[in-house]
Amino acid sequence: MDVEKIISELSFKAVRSSGAGGQNVNKVSSKVVLTFDMNLSQALSEEEKLLLQKNIGVRLTTENILILNCDEDRSQLKNKDIVIKRFLEVIKKGLHVPKVRKATKIPKSVIKKRIKDKKNVSEIKQSRKKPNLD
Repeated sequence: MDVEKIISELSFKAVRSSGAGGQNVNKVSSKVVLTFDMNLSQALSEEEKLLLQKNIGVRLTTENILILNCDEDRSQLKNKDIVIKRFLEVIKKGLHVPKVRKATKIPKSVIKKRIKDKKNVSEIKQSRKKPNLD
């Protein structure tokens, strides 16, 4: 995955934001909407595209387009930086392949200790019983 190449494939759109900012909100387009078309991406291999589709498929549209937006700040540039960082996090998490778990064998010494402890507890309980005088 080439980060520079992926960032060059992103498309941005500035939209009027809601929330804090007073009258500034009504005249400045500070909200940034990022769109990334996975199907047209040259930076990702086919395996990476399939892995992303499997891992972050919930966030994709039916045309495999990822849409993220940010309106946290009053500055359009800061919002653009924030949304790019979010996008890279989503892509890195989507491409992460967890390690395969290897089943381990229980050591014989542990098994012997468990059986020995069970026998010991059993003997203690047997000794607590009232003797049978028949």
